[in-house]
Parts: sequence; structure tokens; C-alpha cells
Amino acid sequence: MNEIRNIVSDIKKGDIKPIYFLMGDEPYYIDKISDFIEASILDEAEKGFNQQIMYGRDASIEDIVSSAKRYPMMAERQVLIIKEAQDLSRNIEKLVSYAENPQPTTVLVINYKYKKLDKRKKLHKAIAKTGLIYESKKLYENKVSDWIRRVLSGKNYQIEPKAAQMLVEFLGTDLSKISNELDKLMIILPKDTIINDKHIEDNIGISKDFNNFELRKAVGEKNLLKANRIINYFSENPKSNPTVMTISLLNGFFTQLLMFHGLKDKSKNSVAKSIGVSPYFVDEYFLAARNYPMRKVAQVIAFLREADVKSKGVGASQTQKDILKELLFKILH
Repeated sequence: MNEIRNIVSDIKKGDIKPIYFLMGDEPYYIDKISDFIEASILDEAEKGFNQQIMYGRDASIEDIVSSAKRYPMMAERQVLIIKEAQDLSRNIEKLVSYAENPQPTTVLVINYKYKKLDKRKKLHKAIAKTGLIYESKKLYENKVSDWIRRVLSGKNYQIEPKAAQMLVEFLGTDLSKISNELDKLMIILPKDTIINDKHIEDNIGISKDFNNFELRKAVGEKNLLKANRIINYFSENPKSNPTVMTISLLNGFFTQLLMFHGLKDKSKNSVAKSIGVSPYFVDEYFLAARNYPMRKVAQVIAFLREADVKSKGVGASQTQKDILKELLFKILH
């Protein structure tokens, strides 16, 4: 986040690089930086002649270099944005000669999603010397809830931990998807709202009672009735609750529980940091640890692996509902 703030701050101050190479596994920040450059370097009158967007699938390196070398018209700079530049990955090193001596009046922005430049190659070294390279790294799942809180806080909203966790478990770590859903909430809800699970259910369509978060909690508590109700709901709504995802999230929970059993320091903050959860959820692990000794946890992880294989159609002809019910029985007994 600090690196992004510095890039934006430098551009606002007029410290503009001739090349911005934006790469990495998380497209959200690549798009954000590229969109900021597109919106802010040229004024509206200048953009008509001096701002161009090209796509990697439709352009060659030669096309890009040719456009980058032209001079701006009635403006100090021109902006050339290459979107989906990962489609040029086989020939990207051909940019070396331009990167070594870029046109000073051109701002070349290259959006290179889901890939990275090899630091050992000439292109990386050339751009690092004459321009700027930003790597957008995927957030680990346990960091996404904090990211949600930061985004909302910056716009005068708050969110309860359970609501944030529901978003993560439903949408995964795709920041663009999460951001879109947050934007919807912020259109509907007034500023200073503390977003809760009811808001998520009413406006995004994630059930506050029947979701993987509640299933995990019910399993940890050994609440057989509640767990079965959730499994039945999942079987009736398979598109919103894929079995593979449910098994994966349960596996993550029991893996964390295994780590919990091995901790020497079981203070709340230490546990939260060690197993990668919010302190708000740590009490659930204390309860689950009492219900599932270490030997049982190891056994459950084996059950989960077996169910995962079955859910993918290997060596079993069971329905997804039967796989989950059998798994639940094994875990809770």
C-alpha cells in the first residue's frame, strides 16, 4: 500500500517516469495505478491527441515502440497504455532497446497481469534504471479481511469481523470482485454505517446463517443439528456453495487447528498471529481444540483429503450431498 501511495504522490508532484511496468498476480492494483495515470496526467483537452490505449493481443512490440517514439501534439507529454500486455510475454524482451533509451515525452504504461519479468534479464534491469517496476502480489486469505476494513475505513465505513469473513469466504481473494461488492454496499448504505452480516445477506445475497463460515463454526462446536441444516441448504443451492470450496475451507480450518495444538504461547494475540486469523475468531479455536484433540484433527484432515478426491469424481459415484454428509458424520463422531 505504501508503494502505491508513493507512486501516486510522485505523479501528483510531477515526478513522472517514462515507463511504468505494472506486473504480478493481483490485477486490482495494476488496474488502479493504470487508471490513475490514465485519468490524471493529461487534461481532457490533451487526451484526444495524446492518449492512446493498445491491447497486447492486437499489438506487436514494434507497434508499441513506434507509438511510444512519436512526439505529443500541443502537450508536454503523451500517454500510451498497453493493457493485457501479458499476451506479449513471448516477445516482451524486444522492448529492451526502447527501455534503455525511452522517449522522455512519452509515459508508457504496461499492464502485465499474472506474470512477472525475470529480474536476471536485460529488460527488467533497463526499466528499473529508466522507469518504474511495480509488482502487485496476491494477498493471503488471512490478510483480505484487514484489507476490506482499510478500504471501508478510508471511505467512512466500518465492518464487523463476521461480515468481512463472509465476503472473503464467498468471494475468495479476488480484490476486484470484493471491491465491486463493497462499492454496491457503499451506494446503498449511508456513511458511518457499521456493515454487518444482515447487510451482506440483504444486499449481496450471501446467507448469514447458511454459509461456510457458519458451517466451520458449527463443526468446531460439534453442533450436529446446525451443521446438518447447513449441509442440506448447500445441497439445495450447489452453485452458490460448491462442495470443493466447502471441503477446502474446512481443511484450512483443521490445518489451523493442528497448528493451534502445537503452539506453546496460547495468548489470544499470539494465536491470531501464528495461525493467521483475526483475534475476534480465536475463541472458536480454543473451543474446537477441546472438541478435537490433536490425534482427531490429524484424522479429520485425512477424511477431508479423501472427500476432496471423491468430490472430483475419483473412485466414487456418490452425490455431492452424500459426500458432505458422510464427511460430516466422520468428523463429528
